Amino acid sequence: MMEGLLMTKPVSHLNLSPYLNKLPFSPIFPSHLPFRPKHTNHTFLPLSSLHNQQQQQQQPLTDTTTAEDDSYGEVKRIIGSRALNGATGMEYLIEWKDGHTPSWVPSDFIAGDVLAEYESPWWTAAKKADEAAFKSLIELGDERDVDAVDSDGRTALLFVSGLGSEPCVRLLAEAGANLDHRENTGGLTALHMAAGYVKPGVAKLLLDQGADPEIEDSRGKTPLDLAREILKVTPKGNPMQFGRRIGLEGVVRVLEEAVFEYAEVEEIIEKRGKGENLEYLVRWKDGGANEWVKARLVAEDLVRDYEAGLEYAVAEAVVDSRNGDDGKMEYLVKWADLDEPTWEPEDNVDDELIKDFQLRSNNVIAP
Repeated sequence: MMEGLLMTKPVSHLNLSPYLNKLPFSPIFPSHLPFRPKHTNHTFLPLSSLHNQQQQQQQPLTDTTTAEDDSYGEVKRIIGSRALNGATGMEYLIEWKDGHTPSWVPSDFIAGDVLAEYESPWWTAAKKADEAAFKSLIELGDERDVDAVDSDGRTALLFVSGLGSEPCVRLLAEAGANLDHRENTGGLTALHMAAGYVKPGVAKLLLDQGADPEIEDSRGKTPLDLAREILKVTPKGNPMQFGRRIGLEGVVRVLEEAVFEYAEVEEIIEKRGKGENLEYLVRWKDGGANEWVKARLVAEDLVRDYEAGLEYAVAEAVVDSRNGDDGKMEYLVKWADLDEPTWEPEDNVDDELIKDFQLRSNNVIAP
């Protein structure tokens, strides 16, 4: 049932406004959504467009001309590829018919039909999210670059992430694809694509594989920022947008959990909302800006203390220890904002402060 709710029309079938049709490729938003990014040409990957090497203006490397050395013979085939630094283009490893040592040649010096024979299967697999085709190409064992780029610096991983193909994403990741690659037109990563095209399953898979959720695009937006931005402009109460909102909420939830998983909260400052919309304004231990965070992402003990009206204090160090009346350990804690230290049960004291105290007490120098 959920799968059915998340299905949307392909981008090529959306009725785009005249303004959006002027963009170099189709954004993800149908014309009836009121989203218009300001002061940016930040757009999204066209799921239907591919890098067409045959349309480039080239000086072909044919059977009678070579890129650098007239002593080379005829081109036999391409046996490898690699993206240039900065994903600005490609070069290819050429096998020569006369037995010359294979050499790397920029794409501009290779005939279009030679390029097409090598590249078309790869980009067709990307366009169709064809796992079997990708697997066959990867298993050839040549020097093909799984991070090959099109004219805008986009890799196959960005295409299949936008299409929502978890099998293809997993296959490319296991083949060594760069999960954090940023394309050149908007600085989008595969996670941005999963967020923009509302693919929560792909977003989670990318995170599980090690993708960085905090990489920003050219507008300074993380994938989480992007998902929240789209959710904000997606109409509520519209049956046509119900599936999209569910999908976007799923993407936001997955990304929030990844972003806040290892962040440590110093204290809760205030709260707002009710039920599923309950949020807490938190202060981070690393000094980052205070931020509203969903209640389910905040540690339960902090929530309990806040709701009980307990005050927070900052502990500087443990200076002594003793057995309490109940037989449990207590520690004398020196506070940053209190003149006198106080005895606290072990459960109220940070483990790292206890460890530091024990090392000092045993005259052990911490590493």
